[in-house]
Amino acid sequence: MPFASFTTPASDRYFEDYPPGATWRLGEFTLSEEEIIDFASRFDPQAFHLDHTAAARSHFGGLVASGWHTASAMMRVVVDHFISSVAGMGSPGVDELRWLKPVRPGECLTVQVTVEKARRSASKPDRGLIHTLMEVTGPDGAPRMTVRSVGMVACRHPLPAGEHA
Repeated sequence: MPFASFTTPASDRYFEDYPPGATWRLGEFTLSEEEIIDFASRFDPQAFHLDHTAAARSHFGGLVASGWHTASAMMRVVVDHFISSVAGMGSPGVDELRWLKPVRPGECLTVQVTVEKARRSASKPDRGLIHTLMEVTGPDGAPRMTVRSVGMVACRHPLPAGEHA
């Protein structure tokens, strides 16, 4: 699959710059053993995230990252490379989050985002809604996590009040 390239930097990116069907390979991240244990200690203290012996006895067969840690690291890549710094307006929510395969310490994970659908808001002509599929894949190319969500982005060229796209 060919990957898209942005023609505008995040500092000048608006709704119109996110065409439906486009996929961007955004970047990579790695979670170290120390980071996995620290995150789990603070936010998700399940034994298979914290303790080698307990993790080895679990169905994972070894230490694995919290899915919430993986999602947070993915979000950092998305914020750094995809979301507009001038027109991003947040999100009304996540429609689907799936942890498909465990993330192990030291794995190099890749983040890509596909715009599945984009439409102007019917009630607020200054913005559009972008439905995305975010995917985190492992070094073997197998998906580790998928997230479907909606983002709000200001339009470069808002429609006049009362006019709909």
